[in-house]
Amino acid sequence: MTTITTTITILVYTKNIYLYSMKSLSLKLDDEVFKETEKIIAKLDCARNRYINEALEIYNQYNRRKLLKEQLKKESLLTYHESLRILEEFEKIAGANEAI
Repeated sequence: MTTITTTITILVYTKNIYLYSMKSLSLKLDDEVFKETEKIIAKLDCARNRYINEALEIYNQYNRRKLLKEQLKKESLLTYHESLRILEEFEKIAGANEAI
């Protein structure tokens, strides 16, 4: 296992002044993940910190979508059951009107 320490940079733009907010982060990576990452960033000519920031950004987007999908699925199920109940009520009313 390889341990690397990196700093996350958050760029804030305020009236032509850039403010940097940085968070230090210590990571423990599996050796194979670290080696592969080093090969890729060398080929991309990209800083390790930038690469990790972009990877986390993509992974956060993926997980936000995954969470939204789960939430929509739950809400859809709730709506489905309520719609069935209302449909049954309408069918009872329609059946009662046909009997008249």
